[in-house]
Amino acid sequence: MATSTDVLEKAADWLSSGKQVALATVIGTWGSSPRPVGSQLAVDDQGSFVGSVSGGCIEGAVIGEALETISDGTVRVLDFGVTNEQAWEVGLSCGGDIKIFVEKATDKKVIDRLTKERPIATLTDIENGNKNFVTNGNVDGHLGLTQEILTDIREAVRDDRSKIYELGGRSHFLQVLNKPLRLLVVGAVHISQALVQVAQVSDFAVTVIDPRGSFATDTRFPGVTVLDQWPDDAIKELAPDTRTAVVTLTHDPKLDDPALEIALKSEAFYIGSLGSRRTHAARLERLAKIGFNEEDCARINGPVGLDLGASSPAEIAISILAQIIAAKHDKLNTS
Repeated sequence: MATSTDVLEKAADWLSSGKQVALATVIGTWGSSPRPVGSQLAVDDQGSFVGSVSGGCIEGAVIGEALETISDGTVRVLDFGVTNEQAWEVGLSCGGDIKIFVEKATDKKVIDRLTKERPIATLTDIENGNKNFVTNGNVDGHLGLTQEILTDIREAVRDDRSKIYELGGRSHFLQVLNKPLRLLVVGAVHISQALVQVAQVSDFAVTVIDPRGSFATDTRFPGVTVLDQWPDDAIKELAPDTRTAVVTLTHDPKLDDPALEIALKSEAFYIGSLGSRRTHAARLERLAKIGFNEEDCARINGPVGLDLGASSPAEIAISILAQIIAAKHDKLNTS
């Protein structure tokens, strides 16, 4: 599935080739909706499109409206829901309501900025399409925002929450565009091969770290950043932040423990380590001996992954990614 970067880069390519382009953005969802707020679809003047705003059920109608916007330049706000006759015609089901904002994209420099200057956000007046940029926690322009609103906007950007604000009696949509979440995988092992695939599909930027040259190869991990460094050195250089997950999978304390030491000193939102309960208990004892307290060690998810009864590398990989996603959305039961 195309990411926000894919959609905007294609829009920029179309503009560069002389085509006219419209962007459709999900600005609100209620009930059952297959795509989150902020999802985008780009349409050119020939009806070609990239991206998704519903998973398929309303794309045809949205593309038609986007072509109208390309023709007349007028912004549109489209509402699809179970009480809307048009929604049934295009197949919206399960009680889901979706609100779509459609605008003509004319300035390639704006789109280039949105793809290259991340994290970044835009605050768009959905009545006229006027935009203000949000960078480094500050909103350009003169919207007269209260400190409370500014604080909320900064938190929304940090947490990847695109949303609508009512400002001066007008609706403004905050679209947040962050760099991808990062996943640092220590150990170029068979579970890692499966984990890399499902993580990339889920829009994580993945780096595999293993000093063993025969393991850490481009052949075994095509299309992935592979570092044949000692894990602690690599993780220190990569500097995990609040948008980074770290997983150690070598089952070798000489490789896993130093990586965990660096990860525990970082802001990584998730840390996990492969091994049985007995192995994990021994791991925690080793970490305690070098100064990590109980609160520190509680950050390590071990044995790694949700308890799905997984046994194959693919199943274990899915359980790990599921746990990472749960942590990302604060749905992880750490009790």
